[in-house]
Amino acid sequence: MNLKKLAEEIKNFEGVIRKKEIKNVVSNFVFEEEYDFDIIVDFGDDAAVVGIDGENAILLAADGIWGKLLEADPWWAGYCSVLVNANDIAAMGGKPVAMTNIISIKDCDIGREVLSGVKEGVKKFGIPMVGGHTHPDAQCNVLDVSITGIVKKDCILRSDNAKVGDKIIFAYDLDGKLHEKFKLNWDTTTMKPKKIVREQLRALTIIGEEKLANSCKDISNPGAIGTLGMLLEVSKKGGVVDVTKIPKPEDIPLNHWLKVYPGTAFVFTAKEENVKSIVEILEDANITAEVCGEVIKDRKLIISDGKEKEIVFDFEKEYICGC
Repeated sequence: MNLKKLAEEIKNFEGVIRKKEIKNVVSNFVFEEEYDFDIIVDFGDDAAVVGIDGENAILLAADGIWGKLLEADPWWAGYCSVLVNANDIAAMGGKPVAMTNIISIKDCDIGREVLSGVKEGVKKFGIPMVGGHTHPDAQCNVLDVSITGIVKKDCILRSDNAKVGDKIIFAYDLDGKLHEKFKLNWDTTTMKPKKIVREQLRALTIIGEEKLANSCKDISNPGAIGTLGMLLEVSKKGGVVDVTKIPKPEDIPLNHWLKVYPGTAFVFTAKEENVKSIVEILEDANITAEVCGEVIKDRKLIISDGKEKEIVFDFEKEYICGC
């Protein structure tokens, strides 16, 4: 394995690079006003968290579906618009309530395929689509979905709470397949009964309720290392990861796997004494979890092959999303 080449490939992966623009958006929003509700978590996490009373909070998230995915398979894009939002709420330890959408349609045939995929996602994950907005005369086909969830204030799984010395755990459902038309997607849900799919998301809620993880993020477009990098960036920490220990199907090259958006996969950081409980909860839901590294004080994300080491991100000099 050429570790230096792998580090450069991850760093320059489109799924990572396209996160940089987030900084320019976030810089426009500074909370200088007083609001009626407590903003607990804002930019930089899988969902914003807003306290509504002394015990409960609502989770707010939104995802725009990558144009390349819409072009490759409109049905799959619609289905994924539900999947990615369900994962965002789960990664915060919450329970999804409902979704709304904005759909822009240029080609009605593609629009019907997208909506068919959305409908199947709603059935699979059990999250109702309750409203939204439609542009019937758009210049291109676009799909955006927002989701609302609920969580107890003391059960939130955050991205920005990694602690020095935490073990880094990568967790994947390995029972799946690469999407035929979009090889950067690992499908683990379409072929499974809805009971199993929902139990996997429920496992994250249990981990939050039992306060086992210090931080958590669902693995998304930046891939495994890119997603961990975002978590470490907002936590103002670094990490060392042995990439050979990350759960992986045998027939997929490591450099490709580390860029894949998996159907069900998360990265956690946790105290060593909590690792066993986290792994057991995940394994009960058919999710393979392995300790692959450790959080460090030095703000660098370093990958290893068990022998050599290579820096992927140096957060003192660069950023992924700038939150």
